[in-house]
Amino acid sequence: MNVAPLISILVPAYNAERLVEETLRSVLEQMGSRHELVVIDDGSRDGTAEVIERLLRAHPALALRLIRQDNQGLAITRNRLLDAATGDYILFVDADDVLLPGTLDALGNIVAVHQPDAIVCDFNDWYPDNPRRNRRIERAYPAGTLLRDREQFLRMFFVDRHFYACFYVLRRAIYARQPAPLYPAGRAFEDVTVTPQLLADCGSVVRLAQPIINYRQHHGTMKRNVSHKWAIDFATAARHVSQLYGRLALSDALRLHIDASIIHFYSVILKATYELAWRDGQATRASVRAMLQESLFHEVNMVLAAMEGSELMSRDPRADRIAAGQMRKILGGSKTFLLGKLISRRIKAWQRMIKA
Repeated sequence: MNVAPLISILVPAYNAERLVEETLRSVLEQMGSRHELVVIDDGSRDGTAEVIERLLRAHPALALRLIRQDNQGLAITRNRLLDAATGDYILFVDADDVLLPGTLDALGNIVAVHQPDAIVCDFNDWYPDNPRRNRRIERAYPAGTLLRDREQFLRMFFVDRHFYACFYVLRRAIYARQPAPLYPAGRAFEDVTVTPQLLADCGSVVRLAQPIINYRQHHGTMKRNVSHKWAIDFATAARHVSQLYGRLALSDALRLHIDASIIHFYSVILKATYELAWRDGQATRASVRAMLQESLFHEVNMVLAAMEGSELMSRDPRADRIAAGQMRKILGGSKTFLLGKLISRRIKAWQRMIKA
């Protein structure tokens, strides 16, 4: 009798010839009979598909699939990976990251004990070119404790502010319950849009208190490619979160925590726009500021005051105060802040260009 895999490991790959072998070896070395690996080559123009095929041929006893398609973008690729998966749980791994040793066994143990809807995982911010910056990211949730109080685990989710797909292992049934297509085509930050939606549909969450992923940080990361579209896509994802949670029966305290996380995101967006040309930056900031007003449950100054005070659950009160202070300066049109950010952001953009 065929038994469905326990975990489907899903890897979207595009022009990843240089890095995908390390990624896939980190997965293949851990796989057993209760695992499947599905990789989609999203119309790569380099040797990505050939590298993948060679590795998969070398492991004929494992459940492995390569799907090749014309370039569709990351969102459509994630949707197709979900359609192809047959496992009880879904683990996304980006093609430039590394799955750490022991991860699949640890996930299997968590499932055997708790059978959660979602497993929230620690991870490493990984700078292979500058190891001194490497750091472990520990999640806000209590380790190894099954949480069934949705108000509790959603508050921790928004305190954490880690929305990327590869930091969560969820039941495939949770994905299947969402309206299709799940990931929005043509938009960046597709998992920032979707992960809060998935967590809101979960009935139980447990934290695996060990890093599962080396999450690669480098100059080619999508979040560094700042443009008007980048900013609007990010703001659209944040607005989608507030619209989704606005339809749920939540306490005012949780909604205030959601607002605080949205302020953090908008602070990142608005500061990044100072890398744009002057007119583009002005137009983008105006659009983003208008979207901010639509994305909060509370009046913006009330949220900023809460971030500067002591009423919020927080992993880093100092970071909350800094983000709130910066947002006040941005919204207030501080010329000194504007000039400082213009200079610092242009320097950072120039440094990344040199490294590239």
